[in-house]
Amino acid sequence: MLTEFKGVRQREEEGIRRWFFDDYFDLIIWYNNNHQIEGFQLCYDKNYNEKALTWLKKNGYSHDAIDSGEEVPGHKQTAILVADGLFDNKLIARRFKQASKEIDADIADFVYKRLMTYPD
Repeated sequence: MLTEFKGVRQREEEGIRRWFFDDYFDLIIWYNNNHQIEGFQLCYDKNYNEKALTWLKKNGYSHDAIDSGEEVPGHKQTAILVADGLFDNKLIARRFKQASKEIDADIADFVYKRLMTYPD
């Protein structure tokens, strides 16, 4: 089940952020100053083949694989997003619906609807 991380660092230029997580998902929600959702990023399959679906009000959808960066002795590189077009929205939506039962219903419904309307 998704749980909210309460210690999210806020950046004034990004509006308000909330972060939810479990073993499979990370969900970051971005709000504007009027507390309306401006976008979200849903990372999934975190332990095996991590991917991220991002939806932004002004740009729509993007789907990416997460390249965690190469290990350099004593230093971990920053993860980056690389284009990955295949997204099984129905499978991820089903898993998300189960995982999001204990978070705010307005957030869970918003994200679920965006997952279900992802363009085929």
